[in-house]
Amino acid sequence: MVFYSCCKPVWLSLSVYLTEVLMNTKLETSDLRWTIYPSSDPEWEEMSGLDEEGNSVRTFQICPMDTSVSHWLRTRFTPRRGATQVYVEIRFTVMECSAMPSSFRTCKETFNLYYYQSDEDTASSTHPAWMENPYSKVDTVAADFLLRRGGERKSNVKTVRVGPLSKKGFYLAFQAQGACMALLSVRVFFKKCPAVTRAFSSFPETLPHSLVQQAEGVCVTNSAPTGQAPPTMFCGEDGQWVGPPSSTCVCKPGFEPVDSDRCRACGSGQYKASVGGSLCRVCPDNSNTHSPGSSVCLCRPGFHRAANDLPDSSCTRLPSAPRSIVYQINDTVVTLEWSEPLDRGGRSDLSYSVECVRCRGSACVPCADSVTYRPGQVGVAGRRVIIRGLLPHTTYTFTVIAQNGVSAVSHTSPASSSVNITTSRDVAVPVSGIRRTKASESSVSISWTVPPQTQHSIQEYQLRYSLKDQDDGWQYVSSKTNSVVLNDLTRASQYQVQVRARTAAGYGHFSPAANITYEESPSRLLLTGVLVAIGLLILIAVVIVAVFCFRRSSRTRDPDPDKSCQFLMGQGIKVYIDPFTYEDPNEAVREFAKEIDVSFVKIEEVIGAGENRVCDYVSPSLTRVCLSVVGSDVSPALTRLSVCLQLNDGQFTPIQLVGMLRGIASGMKYLSEMSYVHRDLAARNILVNSNLVCKVSDFGLSRFLTENSSDPTYTSSLGGKIPIRWTAPEAIAFRKFTSASDVWSYGIVMWEVMSFGERPYWDMSNQDVINAIEQDYRLPPPPECPASLHQLMLDCWQKERSSRPRFCAIVSALDRLIRNPASLKITGRIPDGPSHPLLDLRPPPPLSHCSSVSDWLRSIKMERYEDSFLQAGFTSIQLISHISTQDLLRIGVTLAGHQKKILSSVQTLRVPGGSLRY
Repeated sequence: MVFYSCCKPVWLSLSVYLTEVLMNTKLETSDLRWTIYPSSDPEWEEMSGLDEEGNSVRTFQICPMDTSVSHWLRTRFTPRRGATQVYVEIRFTVMECSAMPSSFRTCKETFNLYYYQSDEDTASSTHPAWMENPYSKVDTVAADFLLRRGGERKSNVKTVRVGPLSKKGFYLAFQAQGACMALLSVRVFFKKCPAVTRAFSSFPETLPHSLVQQAEGVCVTNSAPTGQAPPTMFCGEDGQWVGPPSSTCVCKPGFEPVDSDRCRACGSGQYKASVGGSLCRVCPDNSNTHSPGSSVCLCRPGFHRAANDLPDSSCTRLPSAPRSIVYQINDTVVTLEWSEPLDRGGRSDLSYSVECVRCRGSACVPCADSVTYRPGQVGVAGRRVIIRGLLPHTTYTFTVIAQNGVSAVSHTSPASSSVNITTSRDVAVPVSGIRRTKASESSVSISWTVPPQTQHSIQEYQLRYSLKDQDDGWQYVSSKTNSVVLNDLTRASQYQVQVRARTAAGYGHFSPAANITYEESPSRLLLTGVLVAIGLLILIAVVIVAVFCFRRSSRTRDPDPDKSCQFLMGQGIKVYIDPFTYEDPNEAVREFAKEIDVSFVKIEEVIGAGENRVCDYVSPSLTRVCLSVVGSDVSPALTRLSVCLQLNDGQFTPIQLVGMLRGIASGMKYLSEMSYVHRDLAARNILVNSNLVCKVSDFGLSRFLTENSSDPTYTSSLGGKIPIRWTAPEAIAFRKFTSASDVWSYGIVMWEVMSFGERPYWDMSNQDVINAIEQDYRLPPPPECPASLHQLMLDCWQKERSSRPRFCAIVSALDRLIRNPASLKITGRIPDGPSHPLLDLRPPPPLSHCSSVSDWLRSIKMERYEDSFLQAGFTSIQLISHISTQDLLRIGVTLAGHQKKILSSVQTLRVPGGSLRY
């Protein structure tokens, strides 16, 4: 019989194991036929009863009259089915010895569990001997819940491990001596690892035969292993898979991973080219797939990939034909030039080839091998070829073919353009007299002299132009007349222009280059110059007026700017006077320096504004200090408390620190009695003198509290910044400030003082501080901090502001500590380390909900004291309910916070409703 069970998480998230049951008495409907010893006077009695679900089950019970005799109960032979260890789950009850009659002199509340291995079912009433050897002891089982007469009937459940097992089967034996108990059910099972799929590897159901058992898996469908060996994984003895697979499988090309356990075929229009964990990608441009699970996208009709193109490259096509072939004949030499195709086919590797055929009548043959091409005939990157070695008075057809990288794999003929040329015919006379005739804002008109007539009339003119010194950017224009208009030129740029004529014999030579400058019209230039001149005149006038006004105001404010001791060295230079040459440096500053006029001071930004109001009041413990430091040798009489504490770390005695805290509390008491709230109380805003007298300062955020209500409150309507680490939670959440919120801040100041200026909450972010406070976490006691002072801090940090003490109560508490210095020597222990975790002040669960001492300590996170409680004799919840502070000190619980947490949980049994009383 196999069951799925949930278990605790291990190294991975594989938290499911299989259990196979070897024996379960709850499923038996007839006598169990177990062996009882001694058989002459058996005390074990088999009975029928009801389980917790109301089903009929077979049970054994014993309550011997003679408690000095060992009573044994042995199960039938149980085959182990290949398991090397099994688990025994026992449900039982035990009667409390105190509830037994006085005749039970040696009463016990435990029993022993043994097992005996055998290859055959050979046990009898006398064999093996009823003793620990040959039987192997598993454990002494104790009850967590004991029955008492008239009390709640609650059963215990214990699970123990039996093994290692090596023979074919085993027996279980229960030994009771002086225990009044009942066996309600016994279940024997073993664990094995379930079939699982991880990292695209499938592993079968595996039974562990040792601490770890290696299992061999297979790759899931459409995946392959990354190495030569198949994937393996280890099955632990607790029926859980341990660690990741030793080697992984990855999805094949055309398949992508899904949920780390299967490979899915790429959909239509997607592909995956390589083995691995990458996802399918959308097909590149001009390609698609014909079926799911494709590793490459096929090009659409008319498109191709070159042999060296990657599978993720876009498909491209052949280029279009070259354009505008022009030629120049010089006897038997022909120069061909052309323009780039309109469509390059989507590629950059464009090249050209030139084919030549000689025609006589209707018959054409390829040109002879004596014809040469420069720079070449095939694979020409440029757009100009010179052809030599032609025959005179012969007609040739030249074909310029455009090619790119896919021309070799395409079954379509490449696009081309052809031109017919006859050699050794009269060509046109070169053109001359190129000139600019008219220019506008967007165009330039060019004309030239008509060449003298030859035996062939001029059919057209061809003009080419480009920016000067850029011979590779020619642009061509044709015209039937000896003039042309050029548009879209760059202004204020110089162009080079050439013209040639074409007759029936072909094109003549280009004329020498003529330089044409494209400039704006004179009227536009004149308008621009006028506007610039007017702007300069206005600017000069503004500067003159500004200088005049500045000099006039300077004479008015400072008629005698320099005293007799200030000498001028040249124009506009003032001699520097070293103030240290004077006996009193302040005198040098008064004579040499000049105070800046208030009207020249400009406020650029306000940082930390007091929300437009300032409170002004005076008290013996409140001070408003204005320090004016001149030079570098003047020290202020007061310093910030935070700086003083950091500079004197560990040098003040506790009584001195309490005296400083008392001075701060006295000042805040006066402030609260005057109905003011400080809102920025921190060690940095406390001033201290050489006598360690502390004064409260920095009242920029202080406000007057309204007195027309039972709870005077100031609500901030502005969104200014507030010191999160010192501010009470209600002030952070609702912007409501009271004297109670100042009490919270005073508790943080106490912590700063006792930690000698350490930053509250250390390196936690403001948001983390807010979250921790909302979850009832508080700062721990600083090193060597008296327990009474830390308890006062915790009182100041009560979540409910009405529960916090008033400043008058704080002053009284500090006075009592000063009058009793011995109380400052009681400190709580804290863990070593540069920083300490926050204290958890969340209320513990009710003690009555816990079934044992161990469960109760774990529920309040005090499991570190479990052994100490048990050794001190506190083994039951009833005993725990009567524990006291002296008991805790005797056990070893010395931390005040831990004592308070434990006693708060115990208090739930003493106070009706579970509410605590202080």
